[in-house]
Amino acid sequence: MSEQILNANEIEAAIGRLAAAIRDKTAGQPIALVGIRSRGDDVAKRLIDLLAEDDREIAFGVLDISLYRDDFEHLRENPALQQSDIPFSVEDAHIILVDDVLFTGRTIRAALDALSDYGRPARIELAVLIDRGHREMPISANYVGIALDTRRLDHVKVSLEETDGLDLVRVIQKDSP
Repeated sequence: MSEQILNANEIEAAIGRLAAAIRDKTAGQPIALVGIRSRGDDVAKRLIDLLAEDDREIAFGVLDISLYRDDFEHLRENPALQQSDIPFSVEDAHIILVDDVLFTGRTIRAALDALSDYGRPARIELAVLIDRGHREMPISANYVGIALDTRRLDHVKVSLEETDGLDLVRVIQKDSP
């Protein structure tokens, strides 16, 4: 069974909350948003559009973590490896990793590993459109657009205009084994 949880307006509002929280906490400091493929990069681009009004330096990069994941079944679902693009030095930078959904924390662990190959940032924070809980690792987001109460086996499916042609979040409920 699938249930629509967020529509385009609600997604836009959640991204607006993320941008406001980042603006408040970083107060004009230079930052770099690094979106995790796929869909985290779309959220990061939207955040940059909202933060562009600020008088500060904002860098943008994209990180493909496919080869850093510890669950190789993910490669079966998304077999196309894509390129990372970090066109700035991460050394001593204030990086905000951006993803669409925070679940177990394993994607973020992989992103931290991948990012460390580029250097050592001064600080790394995490911004997520949706935090659905059920962590397996000690990872939490600094900025959350919306927190969803889900069951462990449910699947949160984010569709974004840039990748999927529409903005929509659905929860696909799975029965316990």
